[in-house]
Amino acid sequence: MARRGASSGGANARKRSDRRPETLAEAVDGGLAELIPDRERPHAWTLNLDGAPQSHVDLDDPTHLSFSYQRRIGHIADLVAPAQQPLHVVHLGGGAFTLARYIAATRPRSTQQIVELDAALVQLVRRELPLDPQARIRVRSTDARAGLGKIPDDWADLVIADVFSGSRTPAHLNSTEFLSDVRRVLKPTGQYVANLTDGPPLAHLRGQIATAAAVFPELALAADPAVLRGRRFGNAVLLASGLPLKVAELTRRVATDPHPGRVEHGRELADFTGGAAAVRDADARPSPAPPSSAFQ
Repeated sequence: MARRGASSGGANARKRSDRRPETLAEAVDGGLAELIPDRERPHAWTLNLDGAPQSHVDLDDPTHLSFSYQRRIGHIADLVAPAQQPLHVVHLGGGAFTLARYIAATRPRSTQQIVELDAALVQLVRRELPLDPQARIRVRSTDARAGLGKIPDDWADLVIADVFSGSRTPAHLNSTEFLSDVRRVLKPTGQYVANLTDGPPLAHLRGQIATAAAVFPELALAADPAVLRGRRFGNAVLLASGLPLKVAELTRRVATDPHPGRVEHGRELADFTGGAAAVRDADARPSPAPPSSAFQ
């Protein structure tokens, strides 16, 4: 992706960054937000919330996806439609708007809606890491599920869920009722992708796969092999759609990432799920809290 996202707003941010302290810390609604400079990229920043890494943004090159799970979601965004075709995208969870910047740069004229509950975080990111003013990105500060409910039927090509309260996904975003509303918002050709976190024995991850399978006929899961084997806590990217997925190409891309991952699909994914039951609102729980060593 070219440097389309590096606008005059980004240039102003870069000028300001030369006068900033090494790390900018500010209280937001969800805790302490820290913008930490990337030592290898002069105008790139990592956003931490209460010590947990949330986003990485390179103002010079918004196509650079540093986090492995965001790179995998980037592959999905690349494959959801022909190259350069504008998309309608809903982002549940904003962070530093990394994936919205990526899609704006790779698919000009895309229309995107970000739903981020933390209004103070939105203000911080807008001020310190400005969006390209030419990008068609709207940000709403409201609850993810409430914001999703305001999206018209059959509007989105892609819905991306990356929502964390602290370091856990809220319970009301882990149910079949939530995913039924996601499917309502998606076009018939649309896709849903979620950043999930879990560790051994992977009960939450298996339950979320079963929950998605109750709503969508086509699923795939991309993650680090060590996470899939239950050896450590980490991220897994769940992809769901009403139509067949480009699993072979996604598998190739994930396998050739700087930190290679694995894609499960079909019978292998069903076996991995191991008979887990779909989760409904009445039984939903937040995702597990990461161990203290997860971000060290």
